[in-house]
Amino acid sequence: MPLDPDASPPSDWLFPPAPPFLPSSRARTPRAPFPSTSRSSKPYSLADRRSPPTTRSRSPLPPQEQQQQQHPPTPPSAPRRCDPRYAGVRRGDARTPAPEKATAPTAAPVREGKSAASAISLRWPGMISVAAIVLCFSSLLRSNFSLHDQVHHLKGQLAEATTRLQPCIAESSMDITGILSYQNNNSTVQNRSLKNFSLLLSLSMLYAPLVILKYIDLFLKLRSSQDSEEVPINKRLAYRVDIFLSLQPYAKPLVLLIATLLLIGLGGLALYGVTDDTLSDCLWLSWTFVADSGNHANAEGFGHKLVSVSISIGGMLVFAMMLGLVTDSISEKFDSLRKGRSEVIEHSHTLVLGWSDKLGSLLNQIAIANESLGGGTIVLMAERDKEEMEADIAKMEFDLKGTAIICRSGSPLILADLKKVSVSKARAIVVLAEEGNADQSDARALRTVLSLTGVKEGLRGHIVVELSDLDNEVLVKLVGGDLVETVVTHDVIGRLMIQCARQPGLAQIWEDILGFENCEFYIKRWPQLDGMQFEDVLISFPDAIPCGIKVASYGGKIILNPDDCYVLQEGDEVLVIAEDDDTYAPAPLPKVRRGCLPKGFVVPKSPERILFCGWRRDMEDMIMVLDAFVAPGSDLWMFNDVPEMDRERKLIDGGLDFSRLENITLVHREGNAVIRRHLESLPLESFDSILILADESVEDSAIQADSRSLATLLLIRDIQAKRLPFREGMVSHVPRGSLSEGSWIGEMQQTSDKSVIISEILDPRTKKLLTMSKTSDCVLSNELVSMALAMVAEDRQINDVLEELFGEQGNEMQIRPSDLYLGEEEELNFFEVMLRARVRKEIVIGYRLEDAERAIINPPDKVSRRRWSAKDVFVVIAEKE
Repeated sequence: MPLDPDASPPSDWLFPPAPPFLPSSRARTPRAPFPSTSRSSKPYSLADRRSPPTTRSRSPLPPQEQQQQQHPPTPPSAPRRCDPRYAGVRRGDARTPAPEKATAPTAAPVREGKSAASAISLRWPGMISVAAIVLCFSSLLRSNFSLHDQVHHLKGQLAEATTRLQPCIAESSMDITGILSYQNNNSTVQNRSLKNFSLLLSLSMLYAPLVILKYIDLFLKLRSSQDSEEVPINKRLAYRVDIFLSLQPYAKPLVLLIATLLLIGLGGLALYGVTDDTLSDCLWLSWTFVADSGNHANAEGFGHKLVSVSISIGGMLVFAMMLGLVTDSISEKFDSLRKGRSEVIEHSHTLVLGWSDKLGSLLNQIAIANESLGGGTIVLMAERDKEEMEADIAKMEFDLKGTAIICRSGSPLILADLKKVSVSKARAIVVLAEEGNADQSDARALRTVLSLTGVKEGLRGHIVVELSDLDNEVLVKLVGGDLVETVVTHDVIGRLMIQCARQPGLAQIWEDILGFENCEFYIKRWPQLDGMQFEDVLISFPDAIPCGIKVASYGGKIILNPDDCYVLQEGDEVLVIAEDDDTYAPAPLPKVRRGCLPKGFVVPKSPERILFCGWRRDMEDMIMVLDAFVAPGSDLWMFNDVPEMDRERKLIDGGLDFSRLENITLVHREGNAVIRRHLESLPLESFDSILILADESVEDSAIQADSRSLATLLLIRDIQAKRLPFREGMVSHVPRGSLSEGSWIGEMQQTSDKSVIISEILDPRTKKLLTMSKTSDCVLSNELVSMALAMVAEDRQINDVLEELFGEQGNEMQIRPSDLYLGEEEELNFFEVMLRARVRKEIVIGYRLEDAERAIINPPDKVSRRRWSAKDVFVVIAEKE
């Protein structure tokens, strides 16, 4: 033992370790691994040196000193390796870094904390499920125990009653009663076991799927690797359910029906387990709880009430889902009807594709045509909202005459939308041109024709396409083939304006013939006329006027104004002008006398001076048509705001060859037609005809174009009234009516006898203003095009007739004076005038009297004689001169 008990024990790091065979108090202390070679950076001082201990200092140390010895202080610096006295330094250095290495791993506690949190979060739903299951089982056991108590109580009462009745009942009867009571007890025990099984089955079927879906992912994760990124089965199942509900149209009602049946079945099993009723009665009772949540108020007993309330809650959820499903279905159906998405189931209807300003007149004309059939059906499909289309049609305020108009929203370029309107069963399909650029409109019409020809079921009717440019007609006919009939808007209006400018009053005649309100063209076969000459056919119809023959031997070609000697063959059809297709029929030939034409009936053809105000896309076509109509030496003045160099370039690009113009000479003037000083630079008093065109720059707006045309008309008339030097000489020849000589409108009416002004009008409301002022004739372009489209839609053969009447060659409508056919004070009936006109190879279709405002086409009385005036005129179909 040391002499000084307070002296600190010698340090162990000064000596090498003791041999393993010597006993030591430090043998239990764990040693560090092989000593480290790292050295301390602190300088080593002599003051820290201690004297080496003696050999007797190896006695056991106190506990505190042993602890200090187990964790010795780190020496300031390591001694040199060659000194044997300091061999213990290495052991001390080796033990010091051990705590640092032990504290290195720090991520393990964090990972353990996360796993613990996730485990807690996973346990909560499980604990709730287990609590619910325990609650149900406890209620089941409680009801079971209560029933057993009742059974024991009843058995005691039965035993007491049996004891009292035993002296009064024979021994044999008692034996039978015991047997019956034993059998009843056995049946009661069997029923109770069956009811318990049904209750357990219902609970298992209710909770088993929930538990499986809750913990199947955890089970799969335990079997798979931890780094697997597989989608949980719950999400996959939810995704499949979502896809099923989205793609299948009857998925939602089917799921609701299955949920209702499961609720009734599980509820009936649960009720069967807690009541004494039969299974069928319990299923019916479960249905009553589902259907009416108030039926569970009469339930008795804890288990019965619990199951009844659960079924009632499920029933409320089922009926809430059913109500939502029915509401959504009804709302979706009404929304589909409101937006025009439902299918049209019609046949022999007229299908109109597109929307434009011509739609109102087109619908009106088709409705008038269907009046004789008791009404019809028009299906309209455009890329507009159905409610907007119906509201705009209601604003048009025309009589439908029994025709129904069905509107649908859709695109004619989509086959599904075309099938929605029964395109394959329509008797006629009208494709309207869109407003705006002509090339884009015609390109869309071409794609629409491609879509129509791609219908798999085929088309029953023909296609009538409205085009804006004549150059695109060939391409559309090439694509559509025999199914397509084209009506070129600008070409028809341009040719009609030229005809009306050369023959005042012809616009009103075309309105009567093209529309269905008065008389129109019809083609029909009459077998009783076979073998008759055309001259006799002319006077065979008292209520119609024959105009041509559809020759069967020529492949159905229509010949207007044939020769008198042509004999009708079998299969030939007669083209007539009549009020309706059922208002005329051939009759026996009337007795008429033929006469001779007055001498000198040749109408001389003199040069004309014509003015075009405005610029159209088809200006080159109008110039070529006008060159074919007028006499040689005529002048055509072109007044618009297009520069002269640009005009020539546009005309050449349009296909006009200036060297081919034989009868007219072009005169260019640049200016604005609504500025008075620009108009005053023109010799307006010298023109025979003035055509005011709807300018290309404002043709997209009907109101703006008509306003510009009306302003130009009034300015021209006012300038003419102040310039004409021979106005006084004309006063005696002008019917002033109720207007005074000095009135402004009266002066303009006087100038109208000198020159004819034709205005192109787009809006029908503007026409009323011009009619009231009586200062100009007008061509209602949109309405006339609509009439032509409706006529071709009703009978596609009429398109060949219109093309010839509007064309450069063949026959045309003309107005002739009466002195070409009869002499002064001569009395003739209409049939006799028709026969006299045949000498000139002309067909008289009507007349206009001197004091009448409108011409009469197809007069009803053709056999009564009358005295004709020299100022009466006749409307004829004659060959172009």
